[in-house]
Formats: sequence, C-alpha cells, structure tokens
Amino acid sequence: MSVFEITMLVCFGVAWPFSILKSWRSRSNGGKSVVFLVVIFVGYVAGVIHKALYSRDPVIVLYMLNGIMVLADILIYVRNHHLENSAKDGPAE
Repeated sequence: MSVFEITMLVCFGVAWPFSILKSWRSRSNGGKSVVFLVVIFVGYVAGVIHKALYSRDPVIVLYMLNGIMVLADILIYVRNHHLENSAKDGPAE
C-alpha cells in the first residue's frame, strides 16, 4: 500500500462528485467526452483487477468507489445525450 497511490485515488475521488453533480444539474454534456470517461473507467477496473490478483490491500476500495463514480458519470452522460436529442426534436405531438 503506497501513500502516493492513496493520495492520487483520494484526490480523484474528491473531484468526481463535483463532475457528477454538474452533469446532473446542467442536463447537458457540454465539455464532456464519453470516450474519456470510458478510458478512465477501464483504468479503474484494471486497478481493481490488479489489486485483486497481485496486491491485495484496502486500497482496492478506493479503486472501486472511483470506478462507481465514473460509471455514474457515464450513465448521466447517456441520460443527458437522450435529453439533448429530445430537445432538438421538439415536443412530441
């Protein structure tokens, strides 16, 4: 378990809720990249797998929490994408 790894994960972990909240409230994907979010998610999944297979320690919880938050941001991105497309099409008749 490394203090530097923990610091990195905590710093990222503090940032994700702000990103999620902004996406949820704005109902817009302005400035977001789903490719970026997916790459970050895959990175966290790889971290969880590494911890599970080679380096079992409590830090795995931080990887999982961050991965869950990124997954939530991806799901909100999908929701916002549908909302933006609905707004472009206009109200249903």
